[in-house]
Amino acid sequence: MDPREQKYLDMISQFPESPLGQFSLGRYLVEVGRFREAIAPLEHCLAEDPDWTAAMVSLGDALAGTGEAARAAEIWRRARSTAQAQSHGSLAQDIEERLADLVQ
Repeated sequence: MDPREQKYLDMISQFPESPLGQFSLGRYLVEVGRFREAIAPLEHCLAEDPDWTAAMVSLGDALAGTGEAARAAEIWRRARSTAQAQSHGSLAQDIEERLADLVQ
């Protein structure tokens, strides 16, 4: 097991009530291409905080990586709306680019 993965698993074990460990693990799993495994920890984050834009973006990345384009687009559209509502224009633009790439 990669030391980073172990660090995130330890974080989850030590602080099970905090979704930060789940988010970190999910992002790591997306980063290393383990998309299907990334879905559950990222969905856990959104169950805790439905407006967590970064978790939505990462979940969309994971879903796109598994070929679930329709679900990825749905999540990214929600993330774009949340980013815009929170005045995160550059993040909204980044999400818009993901959506455009998904369609191509």
